[in-house]
Amino acid sequence: MTMDPSLELELVDASRGPTASQAAGLTLAAARAIVAAGEAAAGDSASRSRWRWSIRAASSSPSSGWTDLVTITLAQDKAWTALVNRMPTGDLVPTVQPDNEFYGYHTIKGCRTIIFAGGLPLERSGVLVGAVGIGGGTSAQDRRIVEAAAGAFG
Repeated sequence: MTMDPSLELELVDASRGPTASQAAGLTLAAARAIVAAGEAAAGDSASRSRWRWSIRAASSSPSSGWTDLVTITLAQDKAWTALVNRMPTGDLVPTVQPDNEFYGYHTIKGCRTIIFAGGLPLERSGVLVGAVGIGGGTSAQDRRIVEAAAGAFG
């Protein structure tokens, strides 16, 4: 597999080499491409400023404007949930319903586990290398944006 030259490794510690995530292509440039794809998918919707903020929750870009702080927390926790469960956050919904074996699962880790759409794991060649989370819209909006964002990683 040939890596897009714009996603080449950066900030690699010469004494240790790249991290597993860097070697798999999850670099700062790749993260920026993921953010850009999410922003593009958000388009000119009325909530675009909230999307920008929640998408940038894990990026190094300086912030501008206003956002509801809960959207940042949700985006981060959706990414965390997708990462530790190795699955889209929206796929957890059926497993945590009352009378199901895993009812209450969403309360683990201090209620950090998010069980609605907006978080996706990032894999490269079957290896889990990270996750992305989007918050601030409806579940359908978050799903659409996170799929576009994750699609930028390939």
